[in-house]
Amino acid sequence: MSVRIYPLRTGSVRVKSAQCVRKPGGPLRVLVDPQWTDPLPIYAWLIDHPEGPIVVDTGETSRAMDDGYFPSWHPYYRWAVEMDVGEGDEIGHRLSLLGIAPSEVRTVVLTHFHTDHAGGLHHFPKSRIWVSSGELAIARGFLGRIRGYLPNRWPSGLDFRKIPFGRDAFGPFQAAYPLTRSGDVTIVPTPGHTPGHVSVLVTIEGVGYFLAGDASYSERTLLEKRPDGVTTDPWKAVDTLERILLFSRQRPLVYLPAHDPESVSRLETGRTLSLPTGAGASS
Repeated sequence: MSVRIYPLRTGSVRVKSAQCVRKPGGPLRVLVDPQWTDPLPIYAWLIDHPEGPIVVDTGETSRAMDDGYFPSWHPYYRWAVEMDVGEGDEIGHRLSLLGIAPSEVRTVVLTHFHTDHAGGLHHFPKSRIWVSSGELAIARGFLGRIRGYLPNRWPSGLDFRKIPFGRDAFGPFQAAYPLTRSGDVTIVPTPGHTPGHVSVLVTIEGVGYFLAGDASYSERTLLEKRPDGVTTDPWKAVDTLERILLFSRQRPLVYLPAHDPESVSRLETGRTLSLPTGAGASS
């Protein structure tokens, strides 16, 4: 049995243009920017693996469409995001269309805890959910809600597992954790969008498929090394983008961020990153 990756579109989201590409003013600019994006996909991913199915991110829940689901007191949810998620968009239904019940998924990886990546956690009450320790720490409690996370919406009793990153570098990345015994699925730290953000690398026949979460909102902003507007550490975000670009110089790499409308076509065609001269050279 070979390894395959399937996109799971769990609805769509509109955000401010200043969220996708940082503008003067940073996070505050996101709130006041009058320009909205077109609807962007919310992708989670299924890795169909001989060692068992692996889900990367859980997408958004259709409850996001209910009045009162998002905190009305939070300025981001009041003024800077619009979800469009139906019951049929939820990850449980998307998996069932592929013949997989959520209860069969023993392994879930969260790139980070923002609601459009963690909203489907209720579909995986018995799964091991791998998260970075730093991301879990800042997302919990009332301070987590102030930062824009929704820990009050997480189901109780989830089996969160802190990713035990090793001390050895993995190419340009400072650490890594092999998720499979075969070593073809690896978690790497990609801080920037959030402090504890991670990405997942799947290697298939010598080609790397980089499930990037929100390391950037598109391949274009990766190539341009432009941080997004919600990061509190744009320098760390740019450093992460440079490491991804440098990694793509070491092996063919298909780049798959969660909100890029072109991610699925790149996955289907196996289109790898094509770097302009000098890209990634500063890492």
